[in-house]
Amino acid sequence: MSVSSPASPQAYIKHHLENLQVGSGFWTFNLDSLFFSIVLGVIFLWIFHRVAKKATSGVPSKLQCAVEMLFEFVNNTVKDMFTGQNKLIAPLALTVFTWVFLMNLMDLIPVDFLPYAAQYLGLSHLRVVPSADVSITMSMSLGVFILIIIYSIKYKGISGFIKEYTLHPFNHWAFAPINLILELVSLLAKPVSLGLRLFGNMYAGELIFILIAALLPWWSQWVLSLPWAIFHILIITLQAFIFMVLTIVYLAMASATEDH
Repeated sequence: MSVSSPASPQAYIKHHLENLQVGSGFWTFNLDSLFFSIVLGVIFLWIFHRVAKKATSGVPSKLQCAVEMLFEFVNNTVKDMFTGQNKLIAPLALTVFTWVFLMNLMDLIPVDFLPYAAQYLGLSHLRVVPSADVSITMSMSLGVFILIIIYSIKYKGISGFIKEYTLHPFNHWAFAPINLILELVSLLAKPVSLGLRLFGNMYAGELIFILIAALLPWWSQWVLSLPWAIFHILIITLQAFIFMVLTIVYLAMASATEDH
């Protein structure tokens, strides 16, 4: 069922790709993306807190088994990639994977379900997949970028941090300007690629669901939407895993001190 009964498929697609916004220009906020990302983060914290409080060494519940399996998986991944000693990396990796996965999982909700319900609240637009919003993915990658800078300075010191970006790859002071340009491009490419990769994949997945809903009658949409949804489960899991792995790898590179 169409939320606003648009006159054409083009209008339907355009309507579903617009965020509920407030503000203007640079200070435009996508309220729907912020709302769902915060709610999903709270759900993640509540589930893990509940499992931690009720954890037992006897016969565990199914939810405890699932959380323990996820914890062991993330913990082993961190051990394989991050050689240093840091108590923040494993919790950060677990948070990144679970939070991104939950945001991606919203893409499996029928495209008209929540927007149609929101219409009764007077909301003209509602996008429910936060990771399909570039402002959300780039904000997360910006957080990773800040951690890269912090870890580089923490483990290498100010002098080591400066040397890393002025004496590599050409170890001579005369090449310092060239080295700085090359290393800054490499540094800035990390958060940009991290955020755009997640955004691009989730935006494409969301767009396919919208196209199916816009171009096919409601009674035949399941023919394409069901196979795509089953395949998309792999995509949303893989994208959460990639975001987590790249976060670990970037922080491992930032904390590496062998060359210093």
